[in-house]
Amino acid sequence: MIIDISENKDVLNIIQNALIEDIGSGDHSSLSSIDEHRKAKAVLIFKESGVVAGLNIAIKILKINDPDCIINVFKSDGDSVNLMDIGFEVEGNARALLRSERLLLNIMQRLSGIATITKRVSNKINHYHTKVLDTRKTTPNLRILEKWAVTVGGGYNHRIGLYDMIMLKDNHVDVAGGIIKAIQLAKDYLTKNNLNLGIEIETRNLEEVKQALTMLPIQRIMFDNFSPELTQKAVELVDGKCETESSGGITIENIEDYAKTGVDFISLGMLTHSVKSLDISFKIKLT
Repeated sequence: MIIDISENKDVLNIIQNALIEDIGSGDHSSLSSIDEHRKAKAVLIFKESGVVAGLNIAIKILKINDPDCIINVFKSDGDSVNLMDIGFEVEGNARALLRSERLLLNIMQRLSGIATITKRVSNKINHYHTKVLDTRKTTPNLRILEKWAVTVGGGYNHRIGLYDMIMLKDNHVDVAGGIIKAIQLAKDYLTKNNLNLGIEIETRNLEEVKQALTMLPIQRIMFDNFSPELTQKAVELVDGKCETESSGGITIENIEDYAKTGVDFISLGMLTHSVKSLDISFKIKLT
């Protein structure tokens, strides 16, 4: 089931701030050339195939700019679409439609692009138990939207930020003085501060995996830039004693090789940091 986040407080703040950023002192292009009472129709058209994400947010933007607009919706978030499919038709104030156009397209194009690539990746390994995760490689202040789009495409969220999980990466390990020291310090910190957070440790070789296993219980061991063959050996070493995750150097072409190892999770920064936006248009016609 796709969660509708268009009424989420943080999402509404994103919309309001984006409208302020774009409109500023006024949409002078429309104010100067279009009568304030002029009505118009517009249609949202998908110019390539993909997965819809952000449609309810687009509708929210339209309603904020023109509460009286009438919208006929033909697609939903999570739907697959093809070339020239129509997402919705809207009739309302012409100036309001033009104020909405760029923001709703910016959001829908990016989120649909994220959902589309996530679906492609997830479909490659959907017959394995391995789950596809996103990362923190997101656009600043848009993380809630981008991570939601990953779930629309069938992926799962890793930690949301620095606050909801302890993730000890190579830099933490090196500064702390090694795998064992870093994990012990993290456990002491959680006890001292009465926090209930999972601990994940990043490992760079099988020796570090073995060291991490001496510090159980921990939630998850990550295999960073392991080959599929090395990942298989690491999964066998862990033997279900905690969760496992692969990250680094994984692409849509080789992801199945990693899923075959039995690793629990595969995290991919590409889902959000270098995604291609889906081509969508918003065509306005006078009534």
